[in-house]
Amino acid sequence: MHGVNVAALIEQHQVRFTPAERRTAAVVLDQPQLVAFGTVAELAKAASTSGASVIRLCTKLGFDGFSSLQDSVQRDLGRQLRPATARIRQPESGDLLSRALAVELDNTQGTIEGVDRKRYQLAVEALTGSTNRVYTLTGDASRGIGFQFTSDLSTLRAGVIQVTGSEVQVYRTLAELRPGDTLVTLDLARYDAWLLKAAGAAAARQATVIALTDSALSPLARIADVHFVVRAKGVGPFDSYLGALALLNSLVAGAADRLRASATESLDRIEDAWSEAGVFIDE
Repeated sequence: MHGVNVAALIEQHQVRFTPAERRTAAVVLDQPQLVAFGTVAELAKAASTSGASVIRLCTKLGFDGFSSLQDSVQRDLGRQLRPATARIRQPESGDLLSRALAVELDNTQGTIEGVDRKRYQLAVEALTGSTNRVYTLTGDASRGIGFQFTSDLSTLRAGVIQVTGSEVQVYRTLAELRPGDTLVTLDLARYDAWLLKAAGAAAARQATVIALTDSALSPLARIADVHFVVRAKGVGPFDSYLGALALLNSLVAGAADRLRASATESLDRIEDAWSEAGVFIDE
Protein backbone atom coordinates (compact mmCIF):
# COMPACT_ATOMS: atom_id res chain seq x y z
CA MET A 1 0.00 0.00 0.00
CA HIS A 2 2.69 2.45 -1.09
CA GLY A 3 1.79 6.12 -0.65
CA VAL A 4 -1.21 5.44 1.57
CA ASN A 5 -2.14 8.12 4.10
CA VAL A 6 -2.65 6.18 7.33
CA ALA A 7 -4.63 8.96 9.01
CA ALA A 8 -7.04 9.08 6.07
CA LEU A 9 -7.55 5.32 6.32
CA ILE A 10 -8.29 5.59 10.03
CA GLU A 11 -10.81 8.33 9.35
CA GLN A 12 -12.43 6.26 6.59
CA HIS A 13 -12.78 3.05 8.62
CA GLN A 14 -13.23 4.29 12.19
CA VAL A 15 -16.94 3.48 12.35
CA ARG A 16 -16.00 -0.22 12.18
CA PHE A 17 -13.49 -0.15 15.03
CA THR A 18 -13.97 -1.92 18.33
CA PRO A 19 -13.13 0.07 21.50
CA ALA A 20 -9.69 -1.59 21.62
CA GLU A 21 -9.07 -0.74 17.97
CA ARG A 22 -10.12 2.88 18.59
CA ARG A 23 -7.56 3.16 21.37
CA THR A 24 -4.91 1.66 19.10
CA ALA A 25 -5.80 4.02 16.24
CA ALA A 26 -5.56 6.98 18.61
CA VAL A 27 -2.00 5.94 19.52
CA VAL A 28 -1.14 5.61 15.82
CA LEU A 29 -2.28 9.20 15.28
CA ASP A 30 -0.83 10.67 18.48
CA GLN A 31 2.47 8.78 18.58
CA PRO A 32 3.51 7.99 14.98
CA GLN A 33 7.16 7.65 16.05
CA LEU A 34 6.22 4.76 18.34
CA VAL A 35 4.54 2.98 15.42
CA ALA A 36 7.32 3.79 12.97
CA PHE A 37 10.14 2.53 15.16
CA GLY A 38 8.47 0.33 17.78
CA THR A 39 6.98 -3.14 17.97
CA VAL A 40 3.53 -4.69 18.07
CA ALA A 41 3.96 -5.25 21.80
CA GLU A 42 4.92 -1.61 22.43
CA LEU A 43 1.95 -0.32 20.46
CA ALA A 44 -0.38 -2.73 22.27
CA LYS A 45 0.96 -1.61 25.65
CA ALA A 46 0.52 2.09 24.80
CA ALA A 47 -3.09 1.40 23.75
CA SER A 48 -3.82 -0.85 26.76
CA THR A 49 -4.78 -3.70 24.48
CA SER A 50 -3.37 -6.90 22.99
CA GLY A 51 -1.14 -7.68 20.05
CA ALA A 52 -4.10 -9.43 18.42
CA SER A 53 -6.08 -6.17 18.49
CA VAL A 54 -3.18 -4.37 16.84
CA ILE A 55 -3.10 -6.93 14.04
CA ARG A 56 -6.87 -6.75 13.59
CA LEU A 57 -6.63 -2.96 13.22
CA CYS A 58 -3.94 -3.39 10.57
CA THR A 59 -6.22 -5.74 8.67
CA LYS A 60 -9.22 -3.40 8.86
CA LEU A 61 -7.06 -0.62 7.46
CA GLY A 62 -6.11 -2.82 4.51
CA PHE A 63 -2.56 -3.72 5.55
CA ASP A 64 -1.28 -7.29 5.47
CA GLY A 65 0.34 -6.93 8.88
CA PHE A 66 2.05 -4.58 11.33
CA SER A 67 5.18 -4.24 9.22
CA SER A 68 3.13 -2.82 6.32
CA LEU A 69 1.48 -0.30 8.64
CA GLN A 70 4.89 0.56 10.02
CA ASP A 71 6.34 1.11 6.54
CA SER A 72 3.49 3.46 5.64
CA VAL A 73 3.87 5.52 8.83
CA GLN A 74 7.64 5.72 8.28
CA ARG A 75 7.08 7.07 4.77
CA ASP A 76 4.65 9.66 6.11
CA LEU A 77 7.14 10.78 8.75
CA GLY A 78 9.91 10.81 6.17
CA ARG A 79 7.92 13.14 3.91
CA GLN A 80 7.29 15.46 6.86
CA LEU A 81 10.90 15.62 8.03
CA ARG A 82 12.70 15.82 4.68
CA PRO A 83 13.89 19.45 4.41
CA ALA A 84 14.58 21.55 1.33
CA THR A 85 18.31 20.92 1.76
CA ALA A 86 17.69 17.23 1.07
CA ARG A 87 15.21 17.73 -1.75
CA ILE A 88 17.44 20.02 -3.78
CA ARG A 89 19.99 17.21 -3.98
CA GLN A 90 17.47 15.12 -5.92
CA PRO A 91 16.98 17.06 -9.18
CA GLU A 92 13.75 16.67 -11.11
CA SER A 93 13.95 15.00 -14.49
CA GLY A 94 12.05 15.71 -17.69
CA ASP A 95 10.04 18.79 -18.60
CA LEU A 96 9.75 20.76 -15.36
CA LEU A 97 6.86 22.91 -16.58
CA SER A 98 4.79 19.86 -17.49
CA ARG A 99 5.64 18.24 -14.18
CA ALA A 100 4.76 21.44 -12.30
CA LEU A 101 1.37 21.53 -14.02
CA ALA A 102 0.64 17.92 -13.10
CA VAL A 103 1.79 18.31 -9.50
CA GLU A 104 -0.08 21.55 -8.84
CA LEU A 105 -3.28 20.21 -10.40
CA ASP A 106 -2.97 17.21 -8.09
CA ASN A 107 -2.32 19.47 -5.08
CA THR A 108 -5.41 21.54 -5.79
CA GLN A 109 -7.74 18.72 -6.79
CA GLY A 110 -6.57 16.39 -4.05
CA THR A 111 -6.94 19.05 -1.37
CA ILE A 112 -10.46 20.09 -2.37
CA GLU A 113 -11.69 16.56 -3.03
CA GLY A 114 -10.40 15.49 0.38
CA VAL A 115 -12.45 18.09 2.27
CA ASP A 116 -15.09 16.62 4.56
CA ARG A 117 -18.32 18.56 3.95
CA LYS A 118 -19.34 18.62 7.61
CA ARG A 119 -15.98 20.04 8.62
CA TYR A 120 -16.23 22.61 5.85
CA GLN A 121 -19.63 23.77 7.12
CA LEU A 122 -18.35 23.92 10.70
CA ALA A 123 -15.41 26.05 9.53
CA VAL A 124 -17.65 28.41 7.55
CA GLU A 125 -19.92 28.84 10.56
CA ALA A 126 -16.92 29.62 12.75
CA LEU A 127 -15.78 32.26 10.23
CA THR A 128 -19.16 33.99 10.05
CA GLY A 129 -20.37 34.33 13.64
CA SER A 130 -22.23 37.54 14.32
CA THR A 131 -20.28 38.40 17.48
CA ASN A 132 -16.98 36.55 17.21
CA ARG A 133 -13.67 37.73 15.80
CA VAL A 134 -11.42 35.80 13.41
CA TYR A 135 -7.64 35.68 13.85
CA THR A 136 -5.21 34.36 11.24
CA LEU A 137 -1.89 32.83 12.30
CA THR A 138 0.49 31.17 9.84
CA GLY A 139 4.02 29.92 9.62
CA ASP A 140 6.66 32.11 8.02
CA ALA A 141 6.52 30.38 4.60
CA SER A 142 2.74 30.80 4.32
CA ARG A 143 2.52 34.37 5.62
CA GLY A 144 1.56 35.79 2.22
CA ILE A 145 -1.34 33.37 1.90
CA GLY A 146 -2.46 34.30 5.40
CA PHE A 147 -2.48 38.00 4.52
CA GLN A 148 -4.52 37.31 1.39
CA PHE A 149 -7.09 35.27 3.34
CA THR A 150 -7.32 37.96 6.03
CA SER A 151 -7.72 40.71 3.42
CA ASP A 152 -10.46 38.86 1.54
CA LEU A 153 -12.42 37.86 4.64
CA SER A 154 -12.14 41.35 6.14
CA THR A 155 -13.96 42.81 3.13
CA LEU A 156 -16.93 40.58 4.00
CA ARG A 157 -17.11 41.11 7.75
CA ALA A 158 -15.57 43.14 10.57
CA GLY A 159 -13.25 41.80 13.24
CA VAL A 160 -10.70 39.92 11.11
CA ILE A 161 -7.17 40.19 12.49
CA GLN A 162 -3.80 39.01 11.15
CA VAL A 163 -1.50 37.87 13.96
CA THR A 164 2.05 38.97 13.12
CA GLY A 165 5.30 40.10 14.64
CA SER A 166 7.61 38.76 17.30
CA GLU A 167 6.59 36.12 19.81
CA VAL A 168 5.90 38.96 22.27
CA GLN A 169 3.54 40.63 19.78
CA VAL A 170 1.85 37.34 18.87
CA TYR A 171 0.96 36.55 22.47
CA ARG A 172 -0.09 40.15 23.11
CA THR A 173 -2.57 39.86 20.23
CA LEU A 174 -3.80 36.42 21.28
CA ALA A 175 -4.37 37.71 24.81
CA GLU A 176 -7.40 39.51 23.37
CA LEU A 177 -9.02 36.21 22.32
CA ARG A 178 -12.43 35.59 23.83
CA PRO A 179 -14.27 32.25 24.09
CA GLY A 180 -16.03 31.72 20.77
CA ASP A 181 -13.49 33.62 18.69
CA THR A 182 -11.89 31.75 15.79
CA LEU A 183 -8.22 31.16 15.00
CA VAL A 184 -7.32 30.05 11.45
CA THR A 185 -3.83 28.60 11.32
CA LEU A 186 -1.67 27.12 8.56
CA ASP A 187 1.65 25.31 8.80
CA LEU A 188 3.42 22.39 7.14
CA ALA A 189 6.24 20.13 8.28
CA ARG A 190 8.69 20.93 9.61
CA TYR A 191 6.34 22.70 12.00
CA ASP A 192 7.21 25.99 13.72
CA ALA A 193 7.39 25.29 17.46
CA TRP A 194 6.23 28.83 18.32
CA LEU A 195 3.14 28.46 16.13
CA LEU A 196 2.14 25.18 17.79
CA LYS A 197 2.47 26.79 21.21
CA ALA A 198 0.45 29.81 20.11
CA ALA A 199 -2.32 27.62 18.63
CA GLY A 200 -2.40 25.64 21.87
CA ALA A 201 -2.72 28.88 23.83
CA ALA A 202 -5.66 29.93 21.63
CA ALA A 203 -7.35 26.57 22.21
CA ALA A 204 -6.84 27.00 25.96
CA ARG A 205 -8.66 30.35 25.74
CA GLN A 206 -11.63 28.44 24.22
CA ALA A 207 -11.21 29.80 20.72
CA THR A 208 -12.29 27.60 17.84
CA VAL A 209 -9.08 26.53 16.09
CA ILE A 210 -9.26 25.79 12.35
CA ALA A 211 -6.03 24.25 11.08
CA LEU A 212 -4.72 23.63 7.58
CA THR A 213 -1.79 21.24 7.63
CA ASP A 214 -0.20 18.48 5.57
CA SER A 215 -1.17 15.44 7.63
CA ALA A 216 -3.76 14.32 10.15
CA LEU A 217 -0.71 13.06 12.06
CA SER A 218 0.42 16.67 12.37
CA PRO A 219 0.63 18.11 15.90
CA LEU A 220 -1.29 21.11 14.57
CA ALA A 221 -4.19 18.87 13.54
CA ARG A 222 -4.37 17.43 17.04
CA ILE A 223 -4.73 20.90 18.55
CA ALA A 224 -7.51 21.95 16.16
CA ASP A 225 -11.27 21.75 16.57
CA VAL A 226 -11.55 21.50 12.78
CA HIS A 227 -8.62 20.45 10.61
CA PHE A 228 -8.09 20.07 6.88
CA VAL A 229 -5.29 18.13 5.22
CA VAL A 230 -3.75 19.92 2.26
CA ARG A 231 -1.53 18.40 -0.41
CA ALA A 232 1.74 20.29 -0.59
CA LYS A 233 4.05 18.39 -2.93
CA GLY A 234 6.44 20.75 -4.63
CA VAL A 235 8.38 20.58 -7.86
CA GLY A 236 11.87 21.28 -6.61
CA PRO A 237 13.07 21.73 -3.05
CA PHE A 238 10.13 23.67 -1.59
CA ASP A 239 6.59 22.77 -0.57
CA SER A 240 3.67 24.08 -2.59
CA TYR A 241 0.96 26.17 -0.95
CA LEU A 242 -1.39 26.14 -3.93
CA GLY A 243 -3.69 23.52 -2.40
CA ALA A 244 -3.85 25.51 0.83
CA LEU A 245 -4.63 28.71 -1.09
CA ALA A 246 -7.42 26.96 -3.00
CA LEU A 247 -8.95 25.72 0.24
CA LEU A 248 -8.74 29.13 1.92
CA ASN A 249 -10.38 30.68 -1.16
CA SER A 250 -13.15 28.09 -0.84
CA LEU A 251 -13.67 29.02 2.81
CA VAL A 252 -13.92 32.71 1.87
CA ALA A 253 -16.47 31.77 -0.81
CA GLY A 254 -18.48 29.86 1.78
CA ALA A 255 -18.35 32.85 4.12
CA ALA A 256 -19.50 35.19 1.34
CA ASP A 257 -22.45 32.92 0.59
CA ARG A 258 -23.47 32.69 4.24
CA LEU A 259 -23.08 36.45 4.81
CA ARG A 260 -24.52 37.46 1.47
CA ALA A 261 -26.71 40.38 2.63
CA SER A 262 -24.25 41.99 5.05
CA ALA A 263 -21.24 41.14 2.87
CA THR A 264 -22.86 42.86 -0.10
CA GLU A 265 -23.31 46.03 1.94
CA SER A 266 -19.71 45.84 3.14
CA LEU A 267 -18.36 45.40 -0.39
CA ASP A 268 -20.50 48.28 -1.66
CA ARG A 269 -19.14 50.60 1.05
CA ILE A 270 -15.56 49.62 0.23
CA GLU A 271 -16.10 50.04 -3.50
CA ASP A 272 -17.65 53.48 -2.96
CA ALA A 273 -14.66 54.54 -0.83
CA TRP A 274 -12.24 53.34 -3.49
CA SER A 275 -14.14 55.19 -6.20
CA GLU A 276 -14.25 58.44 -4.24
CA ALA A 277 -10.52 58.24 -3.53
CA GLY A 278 -9.67 57.32 -7.11
CA VAL A 279 -7.34 54.56 -5.95
CA PHE A 280 -7.51 52.55 -9.18
CA ILE A 281 -6.63 53.36 -12.76
CA ASP A 282 -9.03 51.54 -15.05
CA GLU A 283 -7.06 51.98 -18.27
